[in-house]
Amino acid sequence: MRIQAGFEVIYDCPDPVPMMLMLSVHSSRRDDLETPDWLRTDPMVDVRQYIDGFGNICSRVLAPAGRFTLSADYVIRDTGLVDDHAPDAVQIAAHNLPDDVLMYLLGSRYCETDRLSDIAWELFGSTPLGWARVQAIVDHVHNHITFGYEHARVTKGAWDAWEEGRGVCRDYAHLAIAFCRCMNIPARYCTGYLPDIGVPPVGVMDFAAWMEVWLGDRWYTFDARNNQPRIGRILIARGRDATDVAIANTFGQAELVGFTVKAKELAEG
Repeated sequence: MRIQAGFEVIYDCPDPVPMMLMLSVHSSRRDDLETPDWLRTDPMVDVRQYIDGFGNICSRVLAPAGRFTLSADYVIRDTGLVDDHAPDAVQIAAHNLPDDVLMYLLGSRYCETDRLSDIAWELFGSTPLGWARVQAIVDHVHNHITFGYEHARVTKGAWDAWEEGRGVCRDYAHLAIAFCRCMNIPARYCTGYLPDIGVPPVGVMDFAAWMEVWLGDRWYTFDARNNQPRIGRILIARGRDATDVAIANTFGQAELVGFTVKAKELAEG
C-alpha cells in the first residue's frame, strides 16, 4: 500500500522566534519512505535536525518575523495490515521488565497516576491480566469520554479528562495511558497520521494520538479514541505523554493561523 501524506502549518511571528518542531516521520519508519519528507519553509530558512532520546526526529529553525509556513508532502509505503491483535499477550511483572521500559510505568505531566491509581484499581483490579486488561481500559475510556474539538486545551491532563468526560484524541490517550500505568502496564504516547483507510471518513483530517503498551516482549498499538484496529498509521513521534511529542515548541511569540493535514491511499502503479 502507498499513502500520500503531508501538512501545512502557518504562523504569524511579530519578531524572529526559535522553534523546535516534531513533524518528520519517525526514525523507525524512514526506510518506508518512497519520497523524502523534507520539511519545507516559506520563507526559506536553515533547518537543523537531530534525533532525541525517543527516536523522534526534531527540527530546529529560526522563524523570521512575519508570515511563516511549514509544509511537507511525501509518499510512504505501508503493509496495509490492521493493527496487531494478540489476545494471548501477557503482562510482565514490573521486576522483570526491560530497563528501558520502566519509565513508562511512571506518572508524567499529563498522566497523573498518583491521582488516578485508586480509581484504576477499583475499575480494573478484577479484570484478567494482559491483553484483556488493556482492552478493558481502552473500552472504558472510549465510552467515558465524549469527543469534541471544543473540549481541547493544552493544560488538560488525564485527571481532567476523567473528571470532565470530554476531550480530543490526546485526552483519550492520556487517560488510557495513566490507567495502564496505574495497573503496572507500561504505556507510552504516540502521535502521527491516521488516514481513513477501510473506514468511513469522519470530519477534517488531523494528527492523531494513540498509545503503545508493553505486553510479552514487545509494544502493541491501542487506540482509545477509535477503539478498533486501523490501517495505515504513520508514526511521527512517541514519548511519555504529549509533552515529549509537541509538533512545535516556540521560544517566543508565534500565532498559529493555519493548520491542515492530509493522508490518503494512492492507487498502485
